[in-house]
Amino acid sequence: MIRLVLFLALLAALAFGASWIADRPGEISVVWQGWRVETTVPVALAVIAVATGVMLALWRLIAFLIASPKLMAALSRRRRRDQGLRALSRGLLAIGSGDAAAARKARGEAARLLPHEPLTHLLTAQAAQFDNNPDAAITAFKAMAARPETRLLGLRGLHMEARKSGDRVAAAAIAAEAVADAPTLAWAADAVIEAHCAAGDFRAARTVLERQMAQKGIDKAQYRRRRAVLLTAEALALEHSDPLVARELVQEAVRLAPTLVPAAACAGRLLGAAGELKKAAKVVETAYAATPHPELAEVEAHLRPGDAALDRLRRIRLLAGKAPSHVESAIALARAALDAHEYDEARRTLEALLQAPSQRVCLLMAELEAAENGDVGKAREWTARAVHAPRDPAWIADGVISDQWQPVSPVSGRLDAFEWAVPPGVSATPILEHGAERVMAAIAAVRAGEQAKALAEATARAAADEAAAREAADRQAAADEAAREATAAAAREAEAAEAAAREREAQERAEQELAVKEAAAKERAARESAAANGGARSSGAPDAEAVEVAARDGAPGRVAPDAGPSSAGDGAAAAAQRTGGRTADPIIAMPPLPDDPGPDAEEPEPEPPPPKRRFFGF
Repeated sequence: MIRLVLFLALLAALAFGASWIADRPGEISVVWQGWRVETTVPVALAVIAVATGVMLALWRLIAFLIASPKLMAALSRRRRRDQGLRALSRGLLAIGSGDAAAARKARGEAARLLPHEPLTHLLTAQAAQFDNNPDAAITAFKAMAARPETRLLGLRGLHMEARKSGDRVAAAAIAAEAVADAPTLAWAADAVIEAHCAAGDFRAARTVLERQMAQKGIDKAQYRRRRAVLLTAEALALEHSDPLVARELVQEAVRLAPTLVPAAACAGRLLGAAGELKKAAKVVETAYAATPHPELAEVEAHLRPGDAALDRLRRIRLLAGKAPSHVESAIALARAALDAHEYDEARRTLEALLQAPSQRVCLLMAELEAAENGDVGKAREWTARAVHAPRDPAWIADGVISDQWQPVSPVSGRLDAFEWAVPPGVSATPILEHGAERVMAAIAAVRAGEQAKALAEATARAAADEAAAREAADRQAAADEAAREATAAAAREAEAAEAAAREREAQERAEQELAVKEAAAKERAARESAAANGGARSSGAPDAEAVEVAARDGAPGRVAPDAGPSSAGDGAAAAAQRTGGRTADPIIAMPPLPDDPGPDAEEPEPEPPPPKRRFFGF
């Protein structure tokens, strides 16, 4: 449109000039070499214009003739370039469409027509990658990296080949070389940051990020998010070894990204351990209000170490008020009520979720049935139902499910790749596994209680049986003791009776010996008196008086052969009278023994008793 306006303006100027000259006619006279030419001004101007045009045409013709060889060569080069560019276009389109044969043909034409063209190296490398020929691809990328205009493209290709082959060290070195040439290059900076994160050097990763931000290679929002992720990762690594430094790092991360769940959870734990409960609760509640997460609820419940279950329940009630309609709030409240043995509240909270219970809700119901009622059957039923229930969210990155957040993806190494979402195509998550362990523990506790009760009953029965057996044994022992005492008493009585009998027998024997001694003494005295009186009697007839005395005293004596029965009877009667009415044993005279001196022998005088000794004055 502008050109048309300019063209019309030029025509108007020419027309205006022509009319202006026509209105002012004049004559021009030229004399040269005897020639005189006279004409008007318009004609002269027209002749000058025509002559000028002819001269310009001749000049262009002469210049074309002079430059015709170069022009022919340039034309040939242009034609070859056009053909090479068309081959490159066909080759790239063939690679994009998956036509390997057309790509190889186009690569050959492009290499023949444009051997030094950067796009030819790119087509060669991509065709080699398409044919799974890494050596040819690396050669092409090295050739591109050797040229300044294609250096970054070649480094990127080499980086991709190194990562594809699993050589992460070489990939990191190539990315660092690219960052040194162009700090704002996004893929190179990301690759270096990911390499530092994989090595655990989060401080070096932050340095690269700062350089990238200083070169305006990243926007401010993305910079704040990535810096918060790196600070959180470093704080998690130092949480147990250096909690002071970790607390400072995670507080900065919370300031940069208040809704970053791992940062808020780590800050809550560290601040709670340091005694800053209000600050910790504020950080956790702010993050929970934006993103309700079970880890935040767990941190809020155990904000103060050693708190009772009822105190944890009160804190969870306050936290659930930040997002009262969210499912995570109900699950966290039910979990805290179960731990506090508030089974009615836990059941009321879970009843609102039983229309379409997720796996965690089913496991909470199983644990509730086992803990409240000890019903292992219902607990197993809810556990089996949890297998087919809708899944709960989990940390996922590049198809990998993790029970903990990580700063980079374990597959691609991408920074801040994990997100809290429902993983597709899986039947279980780490949360389900942890909940199943709690249900198994509750069922085991029920069984342990039943076993303990049965063991207590068995122990009580055994104790009762043992007490009864002990009582029976005691009774038997008492009976045995009584029998032993009776036997001992009877033995003592028998021994006493036997001793009394022996004592009586000894007494009787002593009395008999005394009687014999007295009779002998009397007989001796009688003989002595008879000898003194001079009356000798017949040796065959003993003294009747002596015999009578002997018979009367019960002493054994010799009885004459002609002694009558009356004398013997009288002696026996007298002896019986002296012994208290008992009839004495008959006295039988025995012939004297060889060493017996006989009645005529004198008995020895009894020895005098030994003098009595006095002991201690007695």
